[in-house]
Amino acid sequence: MPKCNVHKDDMVVVISGKDRDRTEPKRVLRVYPKTERVLVEGVNVIKRHTRPNPQQNIKGGIVERESPIHMSNVMVVDPETGRPTRVGRKRLEDGRWVRVAKQSGAVLDKKK
Repeated sequence: MPKCNVHKDDMVVVISGKDRDRTEPKRVLRVYPKTERVLVEGVNVIKRHTRPNPQQNIKGGIVERESPIHMSNVMVVDPETGRPTRVGRKRLEDGRWVRVAKQSGAVLDKKK
């Protein structure tokens, strides 16, 4: 299983597929590392026909929701420039590995 360059709550831009023309960054809702897919907010919206379920308080009808897309179709947005960038890894002084933007060198991982 390869290392994921995209993590949950990252801001990404879709670079290929049917939603590539939208240039504004979107938030990653969930990452599926085994299948190398990500669930991005407002991207790859599909319609599901759902059956009503009163026990779970679900109304029936046609529901629109996001579907996962492949990780190779998105690029992480550089926090300094706001443009798509590749992701590298760097070791900090305290020994932690963090993700960095290749263009500006900005750290992408949040402080823990």
